[in-house]
Amino acid sequence: MRVAATESIIDYLHSLYDGNIRAIIPQMAMSGGTLIALSCKEIVMGRQSSLGPVDPQIGGMPAQGILEEFNLAATEIAKDPSRIHLWQPVIAKYWPTLITSCQHAIDWSDTLLRRCLTNCMMKDEPDAVRVGKIDKVANLLGKQSTSKSHNRHISQDVATSLGLSVVRLEEDNALQDLVLTLHHALTITFAHTGAVKIIENHKGVAYVQKMEIVKAG
Repeated sequence: MRVAATESIIDYLHSLYDGNIRAIIPQMAMSGGTLIALSCKEIVMGRQSSLGPVDPQIGGMPAQGILEEFNLAATEIAKDPSRIHLWQPVIAKYWPTLITSCQHAIDWSDTLLRRCLTNCMMKDEPDAVRVGKIDKVANLLGKQSTSKSHNRHISQDVATSLGLSVVRLEEDNALQDLVLTLHHALTITFAHTGAVKIIENHKGVAYVQKMEIVKAG
């Protein structure tokens, strides 16, 4: 997840619609997609839909996992200096500023998650209730030690139990048919054409970005 890009998208959407946004998730909105969904007034999910943890990744590795590993190494070496030979190959792979970069990314992601929920989805909750709900969301979605994996899928039932404003897609058959038809059409389009990004508004104005396939001579 690139926190900067996610934050920019959230800020842009809120500047346009003042938080009057809902996220529709036909299948998955993981990592940064989950943060964007948390910045909306409500999230529309089906039984097959998933959110995911938002703990930041650095170099393909969980930032929180790197810190936990580093602290474990420091603790073990302090107790038994001979263990430095076991940890040295691991620590040698760390580049300068990695540890501080991990901490900054974790703090930034947590601040963004809390700001998203405070400013929109949970802004009308009493302070004490809102803080408790946000802590519950942050504990599961924001902590790798709780979620266990960045790829963990959070269902509509779990999302509801966290206190998120979830609308069940199955409750509106007409909307469900439209959402899944569009989702399947786009899935087929991306699988069988060179399209990699499609943006279209309600007036039918569309922008399609395509990837050119160059055949070797």
